[in-house]
Amino acid sequence: MRAGPSQEEVRRLNLGTLLRHLHTGGPVSRAVLADRMGLNRSTILALVSELTAAGLVREELPRDTGRAGRPSLVVRPDPRIYVLAFDVGVDQVAAARVGLGGAVLDRRETTYPRIGIRPEEAAAVLTGHAKEMTAAAPADAVCAGAGAAVRGMVRHPDGLVRSAPNTGWTDEDFGRDLAGRLGLGLPVLLDNESNLGALAEHVRGAGQGLEDLIYLHGDIGIGGGVIAGGRLLRGHNGYGGEVGHLLVNPRGGRPCGCGSRGCLEAEAGQGALLEAAGRVPDTTGRQAVRSVVEAADRGDVAARAALHTVAEWLAVGVSSLVNLYNPAAVVFGGTLRDIYLGAAAQIRSLINTRTLAASREEVRFRVCRLGDDTVLAGAAELAFGRLFADPLGHRGP
Repeated sequence: MRAGPSQEEVRRLNLGTLLRHLHTGGPVSRAVLADRMGLNRSTILALVSELTAAGLVREELPRDTGRAGRPSLVVRPDPRIYVLAFDVGVDQVAAARVGLGGAVLDRRETTYPRIGIRPEEAAAVLTGHAKEMTAAAPADAVCAGAGAAVRGMVRHPDGLVRSAPNTGWTDEDFGRDLAGRLGLGLPVLLDNESNLGALAEHVRGAGQGLEDLIYLHGDIGIGGGVIAGGRLLRGHNGYGGEVGHLLVNPRGGRPCGCGSRGCLEAEAGQGALLEAAGRVPDTTGRQAVRSVVEAADRGDVAARAALHTVAEWLAVGVSSLVNLYNPAAVVFGGTLRDIYLGAAAQIRSLINTRTLAASREEVRFRVCRLGDDTVLAGAAELAFGRLFADPLGHRGP
């Protein structure tokens, strides 16, 4: 039998839990923290004192009380602590400096005219962005971690990119390469963009407060992240949630980048929509999808037909996911956000006819609240997770 946790393990867990509460919920008093964590006030005082000494939190007067009398001090995350977040798309890369508490402090982006960015090229561009952002940060700011999202199958826990068909990557140790170029003495944690989108929307977005949700992300392909019981469902090696390769059209389906035919991303992805609307190969990317949805809204016949077809296949895929996972919510992000908003009534109607009544009776359909930065926000949360696991192990200011 395994022995129970030691006092040191309990203390480290409580420090991380308290810091996470402040990160996700914002500044609060010690009394509120004691209530949320179920600990006595003397224990909370000790934890806050340790985190303050480590340069992770501050105790200050609230900035706006609106009440008479002397207000209680609030504990807030120290604004000097930040992480670097990276998002490697199929035709663009983005980087952000995100402060403890979730505020985006700086952001850079580079778009490419072609589809498919080589790993060394992406690492070089992101390193340039990161160095610009860290140089612009205050002198006493401290980087506590780094996280990156990629489009592809990422092995857990080492972050090896086993396969990324839409960029052509195979067995790439991208995180190690990027960490070496950054030279910060910190690992770059890596995960699939849909897993990180699910994490971000669960912590800060449309799925906040829900223990079971599915996040669907559209780009060139379609990916999915599943939160079950409040935890990211990764599968045995981290490859769970590859919903873009759910078979939805077994007869005469469109060819998919994975080598099969009739996959959800082949039938409901960006390529299918743009081709049906007559927009290929002249335009690609998120704005191209939005232009089709806007044209459909204006009554363009080809755009409306394209949106209708793609929406039908998307509903087929979502119906299977609802039956399989019984989520509290399905959140649409990336280009799927625009497709869902343009065809919500059709998608919901089809789902109602294709799912079990018990599975769908409480499910909610939402679009991502964090917009185009959902994946970046998830990469930041991945990096912060390392800090929360051992708050006193970071290099303080």
